[in-house]
Amino acid sequence: MVANIGFGTLLITLIVALYGIAAAIYGQKSQHERWVNSARQAMALMFPLLTVPVLSLLYLLVTHQYQVAYVSEVTSRSMPFYLKLTALWGGQSGSLVFWSWLLAAFATAITLRDWGRDREFLPWVIIVILVTLLFFLSLNVFFENPFSRYWQTSTGIVQAFARPEGAVPFVPRDGQGLNPLLRHPGMIFHPPLLYLGFVSFIIPYAFAVAALVTGRTDDRWIRLTRRWTLWAWLFLSLGLILGARWAYDVLGWGGYWGWDPVEISAFMPWLTGTAFLHSVMIQEKKDMFKRWNLVLIILTFDLVVFGTFLTRSGVLSSVHAFAQSAIGPLFFVFIALTFGISLGLLLSRWKDLESKNELHSLFSREALFLLNNLLFLGIFVTTLWGILFPLISEIVTGQKVTVGPPFYERATGPLFAGLLLLMGIAPLTAWTYSSLKKWGRAVWKPLVFSMLTFPALYIAGITGWQGVLGFWLVGFVFAVTAYEFWRGAAARIKAHGENVFTAFYSLVKKNRRRYGGYIVHMGVIFMALGVIGIEMRQVETQGTIPEGGSLSLKEYSITYKDLVSFDTHDGRNVTRAVVGVTRSGEELAEIYPRRDYFYDANQPMTIPGVKSTLAGDLYVILVDWREISEAGATFKIYYNPLVNWLWIGGWVFIVGILVAAWPENELDRVQKVSSPLIKRKR
Repeated sequence: MVANIGFGTLLITLIVALYGIAAAIYGQKSQHERWVNSARQAMALMFPLLTVPVLSLLYLLVTHQYQVAYVSEVTSRSMPFYLKLTALWGGQSGSLVFWSWLLAAFATAITLRDWGRDREFLPWVIIVILVTLLFFLSLNVFFENPFSRYWQTSTGIVQAFARPEGAVPFVPRDGQGLNPLLRHPGMIFHPPLLYLGFVSFIIPYAFAVAALVTGRTDDRWIRLTRRWTLWAWLFLSLGLILGARWAYDVLGWGGYWGWDPVEISAFMPWLTGTAFLHSVMIQEKKDMFKRWNLVLIILTFDLVVFGTFLTRSGVLSSVHAFAQSAIGPLFFVFIALTFGISLGLLLSRWKDLESKNELHSLFSREALFLLNNLLFLGIFVTTLWGILFPLISEIVTGQKVTVGPPFYERATGPLFAGLLLLMGIAPLTAWTYSSLKKWGRAVWKPLVFSMLTFPALYIAGITGWQGVLGFWLVGFVFAVTAYEFWRGAAARIKAHGENVFTAFYSLVKKNRRRYGGYIVHMGVIFMALGVIGIEMRQVETQGTIPEGGSLSLKEYSITYKDLVSFDTHDGRNVTRAVVGVTRSGEELAEIYPRRDYFYDANQPMTIPGVKSTLAGDLYVILVDWREISEAGATFKIYYNPLVNWLWIGGWVFIVGILVAAWPENELDRVQKVSSPLIKRKR
């Protein structure tokens, strides 16, 4: 009965979406406002309607309804309650329902805004959002039905929603259980946040299409969607950071990022979305880069769908990907149609989108933002080629080629370094006109401060040119960002007599967008510190040692003390080693690397033992062991310098986005307009 309700509501939602699209088109063509209003009401119904199948599926998951195929595939009786809830997005069909539900939430939310000034956008925004939602709903209704059931027939067990002729219901005694790699706290939040980032980018895309259709070539669509875009970027950034943490904690490869194709598929829309967020500021301030911004948001939207296609088509082998499915070609068709239509609209308005202003100086902030866009797109093209080349090679030659981390690191490393350098240069340049001489007068103080990194690196024993250059860039950008905060706060202290803390607080509060961006930059600096540390300074060793034996790496030493194996109440067999950690002869801690074997999924999972400090992590993996303890156990040890600055920087990064996206009250806006501190010239 619950399955029938869930599927029936999915079907009703699909019909309502079709009606909303038709009503919006007819209302626009006939100029009958009531039809557009009816379409708006249809879109407002999307979220409450899709909540019914989501709740239905959750009920089936937590009550062990194993006659429903999806429930049997992703849950088991031994799984804890919270994992049964997260199993909603643990498989193909459930994740598509979840994706549609989140998109419906944004669709309903956008209908609630005041459309008085922007009525001409409304029908086109409705059409774009509902067409996208209709596509994902049709995948569930016609191809990936999460409410399909098992039936026993004369020829065996089959899956179908309706009872085949002569069949009887089949109910397995237990389910197969969720993939062990997904049974980690990070996976409770990582996929939902990625999905939130994906679906919320549809809002600025819908307004961009509406602007092209209506011929509104000003920046109104950007201003309307600025915070939607920031929140989309926040969700996507959080999803990527938590995904990196999940990989570090669970996959046992000693790192946080392996340039896995599915990792890259989520990273690509982040790259173009980040370029878009920087680029729109130029259109708002200087009425430039109109074409750039439309190209970037179209790319971002289609990369969102492309990333979803890659994880669900079966064309990629990855720990993140779902099984091969018939829906892959449908994604390809949808991407081709949306990209083709968007590109056609853009070309039809190409002349109208000509910038009113031009670049007057190659050293102006506008020029540096353009270079910033080019670097982001360079990284995007590199990563896209890394994904597509193996597929093209297999089609053309029949041989599957693997593109590994060395390619990505060599190709993108200089581009990331260029972006980091721009973060230090751009804040100190002026709009419209600038010169090297003016920039030199602004930069000399932070540049001198950044030189302190060289003796610090020498003392630390870091002499390789790549490491020295990387750490100096981090120091330089940190000095510039801190200098910008201090310069603004000092002006407030002088003008208002505020203390240092009040001055910093007021500075950020009264110009959230600018200083929120600087906080984001500070987060990037800390993250870069972690990335450079682990990528350039990581060391490892591996060895088999008997009980009581030791293995050394740098100044650390591990001692194998004990090994136990036991079953848990949630269907695991845990083999856990007890390892003592010493540094330079001083005992620091005990850590517990282990191997978990999940009986329901018939699959192991490696959990490292980690001793963490701000200086770095000692990361120990239990590779193998013998039943007789004297025979010893094999451990792999990594030392990951500065890796925890990656996680610290991630949280600073998120705080910065929240500051920039937080709405300003009316008093703040009035004070910002009248404040001489904000209007100061360089």
